[in-house]
Order: sequence, then C-alpha cells, then structure tokens
Amino acid sequence: MPTQRTRLPVADGLWRLTMEHSPVGMALLTPDGEFLSANVALCDMLGYDCETLEAMSYRDITHPDDLETDSRLAEQALAGEISSYRITKRYLRADGSVLVGDLSVALLRDEDGTPIHFISQIADLSERQAFAERLDAAEQTTHELISKGQAILGSVSVGLLLVDADGTYSAWNQRQQELLDIAFPDGHGGRAGQEGFVYDADQQAELPFEQFPCARATEGDGEEFDDLLIWIGEEPATRRALSVSARSVRDREGTFTGAVLAYHDVTDMIRASAVKDEFVSSVSHELRTPLTSALAYLELLDDSPSVTDDVRQQVGAVRRNMMRLSHLVADLLFAARVGSGSPVVDPYSVDLVRVVDEALLAAQVAAAGRGVDLEADLPQSLVVVADGLRLRQALDNLLANAITWARQDGRVRVSVEEGEREVRITVADDGEGVAEADLKEMFGRFYRGENARRRQVPGTGLGLSIVRTIVEAHGGEVSAVSAPGEGTSVRVVL
Repeated sequence: MPTQRTRLPVADGLWRLTMEHSPVGMALLTPDGEFLSANVALCDMLGYDCETLEAMSYRDITHPDDLETDSRLAEQALAGEISSYRITKRYLRADGSVLVGDLSVALLRDEDGTPIHFISQIADLSERQAFAERLDAAEQTTHELISKGQAILGSVSVGLLLVDADGTYSAWNQRQQELLDIAFPDGHGGRAGQEGFVYDADQQAELPFEQFPCARATEGDGEEFDDLLIWIGEEPATRRALSVSARSVRDREGTFTGAVLAYHDVTDMIRASAVKDEFVSSVSHELRTPLTSALAYLELLDDSPSVTDDVRQQVGAVRRNMMRLSHLVADLLFAARVGSGSPVVDPYSVDLVRVVDEALLAAQVAAAGRGVDLEADLPQSLVVVADGLRLRQALDNLLANAITWARQDGRVRVSVEEGEREVRITVADDGEGVAEADLKEMFGRFYRGENARRRQVPGTGLGLSIVRTIVEAHGGEVSAVSAPGEGTSVRVVL
C-alpha cells in the first residue's frame, strides 16, 4: 500500500528557507519516491512549475536507462543496507531534453527507525558533461591527427626535425634519425650543440656550431632560410650533401617557440651535376682546338683571290655555322668554369670601344646571313678596368641574340655611353619583342622564351645567363625592356 503523501512537521521555517534559497536543486520525497516538496532551483532546472513537479514521482523524471540503478539504491537504503548514496544520472526535462545531474540522497528515519522521507540534492552537470564530451572529441581528433602526422612523417624521404627554442630536439622522423646517425655516430644527445661530422658547402672546413642549421633556426627570434647546403659524414667518399630549409614556430601571441627544419639529401644530384660539368668541359676543350683551326683556314679561303663568288658564298655559310658552334663551345666552357667555382673575371685596363668594334666585326658574318644591318654609336675611345675577354664574350652573346630576333633585313643598334660613375652599353633590335612574362626570366640559365619555343629557334638558353654572370662579376647589372612588335633593348651598366 503506497505511503500517504504528507507534509512533514520537521520542515520548519529554517528548512524551507534553506531549500528555497539554495542554488542546488532540492526535494523531499516519500519512501515510495513521490515528491513532497521541491525548491525553485530544481523546478527551473527541470522546466516544471513546482505544483506540477510535486504531483510526480522520481520515476516520471528519470531517464529509462538510469531508473533501475536509482531504484535499486533506494531499496537498499529502505532495507537499511545503506543510509545514503550518490550517483550521476540523467533526468527528462519538461521539454523532452536530457539533463545530467549529480544526485545525492539521504534517508531520514524517526526514532523507531521507520523511514520518513528521502532528502535529495541535484547539481546540474549538463555543462560539465558537454564540456567533457567536447574534450573527449577534441582528444580523439588530436589523436587521429597525431597518428596521421606520424604516418606522413614516416613515409617521406626528407628528414624532418622539430627543435625547441632552447635547442632541444622535440621530434624527428625516421629519415632524420638516419641522417643524425651519419653526422653524429656517437649520438646526438637530443639537442643541438654536440660534436660531429658536419661540413660547409665546399667540404673544406667543419661547420662551427653557430652555423649549424638548427643553431641558426633557433638563434634569437629564429632565422628562416631555404636551400642551405651542408655535408655530413666522416669519410669524404661517403659523405652526404643536404639541402636544409627552416621555418619558425610561434604561439598564438607570436612568441618564438622553436623551428621546423627539413633536410633533403641532394648528394646524387650534386654528383651528377659535377659529372655533367666535367663532361661538358672535357668535350668543349676537345672541340675548341679543331674549331679554331677550321675557322682560320676558312678565313684564309674567304680572303683568297682565286675563290669564285659561288664558292665564297658557300664559305660564308660554313663560317657562320662554325662561328655559331664556336660561340656555343665558349658558352659551355664558361658555364663549366662558373660551376667549378673558379674566378669569373680577371680585370685589367682595356679600351671598351675596341672590344665593341671587334664584337661587331665578328658579328658581321651572322648579320649578313640574315640581311641585318649593324649600326654603332660609339665614342672614339673609352678605357675601363674590366676583363676584356669576358666582356667580348658577353657582347658576342648579346649581338647573336639581337641578330637572331631582329627583323629579316632589319637592324641592330649598339651604343656606348659614359656617365659620371658608370658606363652603359645598349644592344637593341627591331624584332617582334619579348613577352612581359619572359622578360623576368630571360636571363635565367637554360631559359627558353615562348617565342623561341614557338619558332623552334635552336639554342641552349645559356647565352643571356652568361651575360648576366659576367656583368654581375664586374659589379654591374643587366636589364631588358621590350614591347610586342617594337623590338627588344638590353642595357648593360658597368
């Protein structure tokens, strides 16, 4: 028989005052679980007005999945096995939503031990539960990202190193471990600064610690760089060349916290390039001597009075092609010399006007073959301190390029001007011009512009890059301006 719902004589003014003003949900329930009274906090928490709630039992507001546990504990309390209990349970609010609460229950008995009522306190844990769920989801996402990141780091062929601001190695992948074992066979100690076998780009000296990539990347506010070349390994024959890049790591406030470094093994590429340069140099040297001899005999043949006009024309065609081949060999030899690290120029006192005159004279053969007129605006003499041979090579390339792109039966104009602190050489043609996109790249090594590819003009793409190298070795600069259909003008400033 259900217990009669009655108001308690012990619920005096102080008790009611405590209930009504408590921020925690509180309720008194009969031993059968019927509500006797509920405070405002609990009613607001569950979304019921107090009269409606006090007409219900705890079963009506308990989530079905939690009802069995709550009822079992209540029965244990009534049986005298426990006097109180505390659980986290879910409640059904008036709008159908679920509230997670921290329930504390105590059973009050009279002097004879007869159960009088349950005193319940409920703290709303919904926000904490939601936060815990979000935290759990974040941890799961973080775990997945870390797992994916480790898989990616383990699969790449580039050594990756994360170093803290104090030089401590925070993380690195398997490839980086292999490189560390080569550079520091006795162990790296987990931080920058240990002794090992690390050398500069020329392999001439051990790299001082302040020049180590990780030291530069963590010094002060952190240095960022790309393609820093170092060599690692004790034996020269088995050393590895590494191209190193670094990027800084900063927190949300922008404070420097460390750096990420990428170590790319470029040994095979460097050695292949060295073999290529050696091959080019060897072949070029072998070609130079017979070319020089052949050109000399062609010049004698061209000057011979016994040669007919038809033969002379054929000799001229041969000379033009031999001159072109000679220029190509000179360019290849120069490229090999630059790649070997040898000095590019050897300055001495030279008459620049004479160098230009000789270049124009040599270009007459190619110009005549295309019907191009060569015009010159030169002073009587202009003595400068420069490498005359290299300036001649640069002028040969500029004139050859201008003659190639001038209009058929057009003209190429060369001028030399002297300023207060500089000398300006300008070579201009009246050809189709260079696209704006190609202007920025035309002095790059092996670069072939869109018009060269479209017209299938033969060439190596070395000529203008050699011009730039020679001019910059003199402390000067070279630039070009062009407009479609109006030709191109290249200016050298020394």
